[in-house]
Amino acid sequence: MSVHLWLREETKPMEHRAALSPSACKTLLEKGFQVTVEKCEQRIFDDKEYSDAGCTVVPGGSWKNAPKDAYIIGLKELPEEKTPLEHTHIFFAHCFKNQGGWKDILGRFVTGNGTILDLEFLNDENGRRVAAFGFHAGFAGTAIGLDVWCQQLLHPNEPLAHVKPYPNEDSLISYTKERLAAARVKNNGKLPKVMVIGALGRCGKGAVDYAVKAGIPEENIVQWDMKETAPGGPFKEIIDCDVFVNCIYLSHKIPPFVTQEYLDNERNLSVIVDVSCDTTNPYNPIPVYSINTTFDKPTVPVKSSNPKPLDVVSIDHLPTLLPREASEAFCHDLLPSILSLPDRENARVWTDAEKLFKEKVASMQQA
Repeated sequence: MSVHLWLREETKPMEHRAALSPSACKTLLEKGFQVTVEKCEQRIFDDKEYSDAGCTVVPGGSWKNAPKDAYIIGLKELPEEKTPLEHTHIFFAHCFKNQGGWKDILGRFVTGNGTILDLEFLNDENGRRVAAFGFHAGFAGTAIGLDVWCQQLLHPNEPLAHVKPYPNEDSLISYTKERLAAARVKNNGKLPKVMVIGALGRCGKGAVDYAVKAGIPEENIVQWDMKETAPGGPFKEIIDCDVFVNCIYLSHKIPPFVTQEYLDNERNLSVIVDVSCDTTNPYNPIPVYSINTTFDKPTVPVKSSNPKPLDVVSIDHLPTLLPREASEAFCHDLLPSILSLPDRENARVWTDAEKLFKEKVASMQQA
């Protein structure tokens, strides 16, 4: 019997990416998979691209009535409901690190006897994620961070109204360069100093890459990783920069990178981009804000006794700024693991994912 993959509609506002691209679906069909794709108006790929690839296209939200043996695949969270979940879902569940509401989502799977195979925890034999949006998350995060810095100079006291996805990387870079050229005039000819923490990882490399492509001089880009943060924060070096981009992978409690006390002091810092977006994580190393921002409202101000403005960008699906390129890159890396699903019982990437799900369920039930 062939493996049935059901690509569900993404319902998160402004989420334009896809867990499976039309080209990936075409490969899967050629390998004997059955692929059903839900219609989705906001997805960067047209429904017709999937039907042309040979997929069966069905109404959005119909995964609830899909055959029980179908794998329901998507990216972002499921609609907030209380109904039991009986399928095996492949997606970013955001509940394995005790994030806000983690027991609610796990409880739905326990009640329905379903399973989560979390995309965030699909690892190879070296413990490295097989597929991640990290590079494009850092890339897009720096782009928006620089845009916010420009906005503060060009239109003081007028928050960045909204951010829209770009058709390609070149158009995004051109826009940023134009904004920086105008903003530096207001800043005595100076470009911002950008600090990236987690610079050696996928996300950090994307952040640095965008800063370079946008024309930020090398001497204006501060790159830190575990070696530099080992002594423990808070770090004055952060507030000495203009834009701070946090790209770490948080796995345990660490001292905060910045504190309210630091922000009340004299500082250059005016933009924090929390690409890691551990907003509801009890160990969040940037404990100066408490909400996720959105593409419609990309920043949240931080109150401080220092009159200098400070805006936080905490969008948890940044790669959708470049949805087609980000999706194609992710699907290319994920495809080998998807192709191993017919032999799931012997594919370590999947058996480890299921084991982790069961461990998290057990910990919830013991709590």
